[in-house]
Amino acid sequence: MKFMIAKKIEMSQVFREDGVVVPVTVLEAGPIVVTQVKDTEVDGYQAVQVGFGTRKAKNISKPVLGHLKDLGPFSVLQEFRTEGSETGYERGQQITAEVFEAGDMVDVCGVSIGRGFAGVVKRHGFHGSPASHGHKDQLRMPGSIGAGEPQRVFKGTRMGGQMGNVGSTVKNLEIIEVDPATNRIMVKGAVPGAAGSVVRIMAAKNSRKK
Repeated sequence: MKFMIAKKIEMSQVFREDGVVVPVTVLEAGPIVVTQVKDTEVDGYQAVQVGFGTRKAKNISKPVLGHLKDLGPFSVLQEFRTEGSETGYERGQQITAEVFEAGDMVDVCGVSIGRGFAGVVKRHGFHGSPASHGHKDQLRMPGSIGAGEPQRVFKGTRMGGQMGNVGSTVKNLEIIEVDPATNRIMVKGAVPGAAGSVVRIMAAKNSRKK
């Protein structure tokens, strides 16, 4: 199973050999270090825990420092489930961007950009009220939110509120280019998160070439 933790750098574009322009997201992929290999007998499930980035040791609790002994403090610790596949990973092993190659299809997980409080027009695409005939100050209002009988708001009712800042996954993105010298990966299209945020890259579960 192929996986990686990366930092989103920027969006850019590259030209294919036939001159077609391809929008890409530039990701700084690792290197990551295997901090623990979990198996079914001991942990109840199969996974690989990895560390990414650096962090001052004084900001990490002693139990975690003991867990990371001889590996160094990491700013990000995450694990990838590996059920049904032979991992072959060992503690202390380093994984670089070369685990992927151009043409691979991947799923990218991240936290979407937070937009703060947003009304129903921006958050859910409501059209709002007509701009005439007694609708003063009502242009972007939500309007009625239900009948009067239940006397409560049903769960899931689309209303104004926090927009963004939630986990999001974009599936079946093509890797356009891998640069081992700088540990950078160029993925076709956009991925969740703001510049500088951390994302997870995994081999696409339901790969279909676009």
